[in-house]
Amino acid sequence: MAITSTAVKQETLNPYEIVQRQIEIAASHLNLPQQEIEFLKRPMRVLTVNFAVKMDDGSVKVFEGYRSQHNDAIGPTKGGIRFHPDVTLDEVKALSMWMSFKCGVVSLPYGGGKGGVICNPAEMSKGELERVSRGFMEAIADFVGPDKDIPAPDVYTNAQVMAWMVDTYSKKKGSFQPGVITGKPIILGGSKGRNEATARGCVFTILEALEELGKKPNEATVAIQGYGNAGRIAAELLTELGFTIVAVSDSKGAIYNQNGLDLEAVNACKDAGSLANYDKKYQISADSILELDVDVLIPAALENVITSVNADKVKAKIVAEAANGPTTPEADKILSDKGVLVIPDILANAGGVTVSYFEWVQNLMSFYWSEEEVNEKLQVKMVDAYREVRFLAKEHQTDLRTAAFMISIKRIAEAMRIRGWV
Repeated sequence: MAITSTAVKQETLNPYEIVQRQIEIAASHLNLPQQEIEFLKRPMRVLTVNFAVKMDDGSVKVFEGYRSQHNDAIGPTKGGIRFHPDVTLDEVKALSMWMSFKCGVVSLPYGGGKGGVICNPAEMSKGELERVSRGFMEAIADFVGPDKDIPAPDVYTNAQVMAWMVDTYSKKKGSFQPGVITGKPIILGGSKGRNEATARGCVFTILEALEELGKKPNEATVAIQGYGNAGRIAAELLTELGFTIVAVSDSKGAIYNQNGLDLEAVNACKDAGSLANYDKKYQISADSILELDVDVLIPAALENVITSVNADKVKAKIVAEAANGPTTPEADKILSDKGVLVIPDILANAGGVTVSYFEWVQNLMSFYWSEEEVNEKLQVKMVDAYREVRFLAKEHQTDLRTAAFMISIKRIAEAMRIRGWV
């Protein structure tokens, strides 16, 4: 399919505008009053904070951060906190909205939330990172809580960052409050299986999609764009199931071997710094990993990597979105016309928030499950959600993303209606 310069020019890469467009597309299949649609197209609350942090050299730096709460008609809002130099308010608002629909598609009693701080953790010492983490939590503490808004890790944050945050919040409230944060270390009330949950949930949906294509795991090839936590764990889980990982990439390099990569060597290279240091004969350009002829492509990095510019070059049969917002609406149309099965982010990567929900439930009960129990419950949630989305997509002759949004929009709209909001 040829892409005209006009189409490229008209395409928006603003994630807030993209999610609003996705809502409009899904709502066009539903008989909803316009005021309900307009309500869902905006977050209910957005907080901007500025807080000062003393750096190791004695200087004081002011950081800006955001927390967006999209909709709490069904329950408290839920969503990660990212530390990244390119964080924007529109990005955080969009991510909070995607979280609402992600929670809805797997039937969790949550709305969507998201937070971010404009910073570069790679340029900070551990002490500076701790002070930024505690400073941000101090700034948003009155805005969050176990029955209000529950943060979690996201890009460039992890269990240690969550530990500092839950400690700061608990000190402020005068008692230990593990339920305010998920993705914590096990010793502080974290859930077993949480670290692998996003990748594991994605793998469950890939298995469902692969079965539709009539292929077995040991016949399938995979390319993973983004070799962070989710991408790396997905590679390991898929390899255990018999898939062949032929390509992976990180922010500095991409590698490809049509016969399959040696993950042990790949992981050793990544642990030492970057995939850019891997054997040069296997190096490819970062963009070309999206265009490889594979059965499964997993975008597992940031937003807007598949656009109207490159969507026609995607040769994968299945695109499983482990990242949030990797595909633009214009690219969606192109992929759909090509017959590519896109497992949308709000379904494919919902494993993380699902096990975060399990963690929150365990915190509230002070009763903890085994890893086997967590993984079994996760599989049930993900498989049920995939099949419900697939059924609705076939019924309405639409793609999986639109069907997933339809399911979530209907749930939230019903809750708002019953509560008398609209």
